[in-house]
Amino acid sequence: GKNHVGLNKCPSCPPLTGLVVLLLLQEGCAYKLVCYFTNWSQDRQEPGKFTLENTDPFLCSHLIYSFASISNNKVIIKDKNEAKLYQTINSLKTKNPKLKILLSIGGYLFGSKGFHPVVESSSSTLKFVNSVILFLRNHNFDGLDISWIYPNVKDNTHFTVLIHKLAEAFQQDFVKSTKERLLLTAGVSAGRQMIDNSYQIKELAKDLDFINLLSFDFHGSWEKPLVTGHNSPLRKGQLDRGTSSYYNVEYAVGYWINKGMPAEKVVMGIPTYGRSFTLASAETAVGAPASGPGAAGPITKSSGFLAYYEICQFLQGAKITRLQDQQVPYAVKGNQWVGYDDVESVETKVRVLLTNQVC
Repeated sequence: GKNHVGLNKCPSCPPLTGLVVLLLLQEGCAYKLVCYFTNWSQDRQEPGKFTLENTDPFLCSHLIYSFASISNNKVIIKDKNEAKLYQTINSLKTKNPKLKILLSIGGYLFGSKGFHPVVESSSSTLKFVNSVILFLRNHNFDGLDISWIYPNVKDNTHFTVLIHKLAEAFQQDFVKSTKERLLLTAGVSAGRQMIDNSYQIKELAKDLDFINLLSFDFHGSWEKPLVTGHNSPLRKGQLDRGTSSYYNVEYAVGYWINKGMPAEKVVMGIPTYGRSFTLASAETAVGAPASGPGAAGPITKSSGFLAYYEICQFLQGAKITRLQDQQVPYAVKGNQWVGYDDVESVETKVRVLLTNQVC
């Protein structure tokens, strides 16, 4: 297939509006519901403005605050409201003491290069690891999420070593501390080629508490040839051939597990946004030719991308089609096409997860 996984081929992906990830744990059938909170969503105009104060502390089992950055091999958060932010984080935990709040470092805009200075030498890695523990403990976080998007073939050993050093240091800190051990997670690719190139999965499985599988951006306006495709299909479509048949949630989850990541450590990503296209002809099905990304949303102002609250508006007067093979919906209005997730598709994805992770 000529299609490319969006994860691999998306040089200017707009940052996520937020995503929800779900997992059933086998111990007594408890589940993790892991939510990313993106710190730029608080800067949006109303009604798209979303602050930590808006967060329901009982909605998620784990809340990942994203993204912190790295400067001179130390963790930094550039946000201007930092002090207030940390107070809010802690007030959420006061309301729900069971809530785990992690800090994520990296992200699309930070890219892979941002991590290179940290893994350049053992001394730079050590400096980073020490700064992480200090930062997390000082600000009352429960753990760290490494969102290295994405390590290339040359980076994959560096990535493994970085995760291992963090895991070792978290264990040593736990032995000395009166607090619970810091959690360690990673945001990882759902693209098969990227998985093969980027990750030494059996090694990572020993050190990570769980992975956040970024199982979305399978299709988008970066593809060549430019045709419509769904952001996060559950299963492969009837038209998927060759490598295209890997571009779905079910395949990605199964591939990580088959390569050695324990099923109970795989957290399926479910996006709370859609990917949009501008149609090039009267054709509107999946695989229809597109002339470019969809028009930017009124609040997120990013072409080819619509937040769920913008999709809700778009659906008024739109024609909605549910893909029976991929088990997700798309909507068309005029020359605009958007593939997204709704209540039904999320329920289906969760049901598949529950079925695959038998208690």
